[in-house]
Amino acid sequence: MLNSVLLQIVQTTGAAADTAALPLSGIPQPQAAVSESFSLMDLLIKGGPIMIPIVILSLIAIYVFVERWLSIRRASNFEATFMNNIRDFIYSNRIDSAIAYCKSNKSPLSRMIEKGIKRLGRPLKEIEESIEIVGKFEVYKLEKNIVILAIIAGIAPMFGFIGTIIGVIKIFHDISLAGDVSITTVSAGLYTKMVSSAAGLLVGITAFILYHWCNIMVEKTVQKMEYSAMEFMDLLQEPSK
Repeated sequence: MLNSVLLQIVQTTGAAADTAALPLSGIPQPQAAVSESFSLMDLLIKGGPIMIPIVILSLIAIYVFVERWLSIRRASNFEATFMNNIRDFIYSNRIDSAIAYCKSNKSPLSRMIEKGIKRLGRPLKEIEESIEIVGKFEVYKLEKNIVILAIIAGIAPMFGFIGTIIGVIKIFHDISLAGDVSITTVSAGLYTKMVSSAAGLLVGITAFILYHWCNIMVEKTVQKMEYSAMEFMDLLQEPSK
């Protein structure tokens, strides 16, 4: 009798274990989370073909800014003793040395002062006008291609808006094919819509900031040039005092 009781307990325990091992009927079992790496390239691809012109605009903006930044930095970095050396040459009546010194500097300021030195002996008004004319050309060189950044700042968000329209069209097209509205059906169109819009705005905002940054650098350089030109004109009147 004891053996039959033990056998019954063992059978009951085994059946309970088997029942616990089986999934409960009608209750969804949790699935293990699947981690998927998501790179920047994958995100750009999901943005659709409209991402190609947006990426091209971003590369152009970066190139223009770097090129202008280097050019403006070179133009604004002239010797601190430049005007002092010019003053010494003028006082000692070494005009040829002053012209050669200006040519060796290769900066917008040196070209302006060189033009003024070559006009020595003429009325001060004529000398001042010649310096202003050269200065305008130098400012034009400094501002060259900066307007491209403003153009990119304006059209990049428009490309993003076109991507939004393409994404919406894609959503309705996928819904018409699938016959239902589900997150799986509209996900591709939503990716195109959101990624292209975000990329267009990001490129536009960045280009807008870089455009004004370059303009600020040009303004600072122009102020230095104007101050040095005024100092040169004052210098020409000092020997007659």
